Amino acid sequence: MKVKKNLAALTPLLVAASLVAATGCDAGGTSGSSGSDGRTVVRIALWNYKTTPEFKALIDGFEAEYPKIRIQPVDILADNYEQKLTTMLAGGDTTDVLTMKNVTDYARYATRGQLMPLTAQADKLDKASYSGLEDFDLKGKYYALPYRSDFWVLFYNKDLVGNADLSHLTWSEYASLAKRLTKGSGSDKVYGTYLHTWRSVVQAIASAQTGGNLLGGDYAFMKNQYEIALGLQKAKATLPFSTAKSQNITYDSQLTTGKAAMVPMGTWWAAALLAEKKQGTNDVKWGMAPIPQLTKNGKTVTFGSPTAFAVNKKARHADAAEKFVTWASGPEGAATVAKIGITPAYTDGKVMDSFFSVPGMPQDKLSREAMQPSKVQLEMPVSDKSSDIDQILKEEHELIMSGEKSVDAGIKEMDHRVKTEVQ
Repeated sequence: MKVKKNLAALTPLLVAASLVAATGCDAGGTSGSSGSDGRTVVRIALWNYKTTPEFKALIDGFEAEYPKIRIQPVDILADNYEQKLTTMLAGGDTTDVLTMKNVTDYARYATRGQLMPLTAQADKLDKASYSGLEDFDLKGKYYALPYRSDFWVLFYNKDLVGNADLSHLTWSEYASLAKRLTKGSGSDKVYGTYLHTWRSVVQAIASAQTGGNLLGGDYAFMKNQYEIALGLQKAKATLPFSTAKSQNITYDSQLTTGKAAMVPMGTWWAAALLAEKKQGTNDVKWGMAPIPQLTKNGKTVTFGSPTAFAVNKKARHADAAEKFVTWASGPEGAATVAKIGITPAYTDGKVMDSFFSVPGMPQDKLSREAMQPSKVQLEMPVSDKSSDIDQILKEEHELIMSGEKSVDAGIKEMDHRVKTEVQ
């Protein structure tokens, strides 16, 4: 009986060991210091490795430049990434490089002392050539460096838009154009535009272009943008919010199947459209224009969000990890992701030439202009209250857009809830 008890106790340990051996890079914190080829193994936490081509491109490019270092992905499902990474760090995980999916999580990890400082590396950068770098400034110190920075532009179907001038649209002109481009009925209906269901489609752009504070508890600055969005619904120039929400409509399907002529969306979509075209799943002729503005003043103000790499405070190979982070966020890394249609954080003329040389990428002047906004504001300010406020704004947004509340009533409720529930 004693032998059986010992075997029973040992069995779970043997199973666990076999699982670690089988999963390899997914196990977390268990790999050795070097591979069988003698190269230093740097482990990097990331998400959906097989379907996110930028990661492989960066890893291959870096390894070609640094042949003595091997980068080993720790692949995590995108939907579970933030929670998994938080748990890993709390448990003392030693994965060397950590991908910062958003700035809110970055701030939390940095203020908890879980990331290595990269201020010296940030100070060496040509900051004027970076988009999103300032979002990682925590009281003058940096703990991550951005390698990509997405922002919102106006995508459009060239066949449906025709000769319409999209170069310097105001929101009022955009709404008028959307109404003119709307045609047909029933299953043959073509909408002039499509506004996706995310709250940022209205709220973040209003904040960026009016200077309104999304954390402030006073949301009157959103009213004009809501009236434009609801006006488009009333004119039947865009798919109704409730329909899009209940049917889980994708913004991609609206443009690529000819259901909508214009779609405001983030620059990350460009890479997906290129991949779809390459795979033969759509043949839409598309372009990009600057996001519409409140007024014509020659400047383009939009919103977006950077993605960055950081070095784990408990990294086993901090020096090698730091080399990867600085390379990926610099000109060489920027050129690498630009070649596959990803918007890099660092840009210059050469990098943008690489971006527009991707097969299938629009070559027109307007698309190039769209990729050079005057200012990109962070989609959601960083604060310990950001998550709670985001949830309130999302709930009230859905009530306004579905017609369950008026604009004034919804904004009043936002003000009240943020001030009483969060602040």
